[in-house]
Amino acid sequence: MARPPQKSGGKKPGTTQRAPRGPRKPGAPRTQRPAATPPTPRDPSLPPREGERIAKLLARAGVASRREAERMIEEGRVKLGDEPITAPSTVLKDLRGVTVDGNPVKAPEATRLFVFHKPAGLITAERDPAGRPTIYTALRNALPPGAGRVMPVGRLDFNTEGLLLLTNDGEFKRQLELPATGVPRTYRARTFGTITQAQLEDLIEGIEVDGMRYGKIDANMERSTGRNQWIELTLTEGKNREVRRVLEHLGLEVSRLIRTAYGPFRLLDLPKGMVMEIDPKALERFRKTLPEPRQP
Repeated sequence: MARPPQKSGGKKPGTTQRAPRGPRKPGAPRTQRPAATPPTPRDPSLPPREGERIAKLLARAGVASRREAERMIEEGRVKLGDEPITAPSTVLKDLRGVTVDGNPVKAPEATRLFVFHKPAGLITAERDPAGRPTIYTALRNALPPGAGRVMPVGRLDFNTEGLLLLTNDGEFKRQLELPATGVPRTYRARTFGTITQAQLEDLIEGIEVDGMRYGKIDANMERSTGRNQWIELTLTEGKNREVRRVLEHLGLEVSRLIRTAYGPFRLLDLPKGMVMEIDPKALERFRKTLPEPRQP
């Protein structure tokens, strides 16, 4: 079992704290990061904005993620009446009269959340240029009738298996993916090599790999036989291939990687390729624990 994340004094829920850097190798160039641009505060003298940005409304309606909706708008695929909507920042009260590829957009349905046991050997995408099977290949027969279009929350690599959350709500998907939301993800990794529990515990301070800074990781040795071991890791950022890159940086070969939990939702004994829907009441309780997403 993973140890509970360590608390830091005065740290507010939903925020991240940069871990201290390790010593820089002699002669190694210093990594420069662009300074973050603070959001421009809204002029309090302006009247309240009526409505929401079109990209956000489309995401909430389950048409696509907000980023995908912005691409659709840029491609001229979204119209209000007969006029194309040209800017993702366009504010509307609702989606009446809005079409995508000529099809009217339905009103948003209640948010639904599913747990999918992704097998290894599937791409977390709708289609793959190389023709490899995607998660939607498996989902055709796994989703319950009437589930509608669902989007994956984050991604699992082609060879990574385990828990993948699916939702029909693009804004909820985005909220779960944001590092600032602080939703923990737990993985089990089967590795080969030499590692100690002390080395794993150092990951709680974060680590830099090839110029990429990874935040704190709570890592524990589950069991070890010779140079083979199972390691459990819990993190909140979920950067691309984060677990594999960190473990390989420590000199380990990863032969199997399984995500076992995302927030309070666990894989448990759900068979591979199967889907389980989260009870709406449990989903609502979970949503109340999340920090409010920052408005654009």
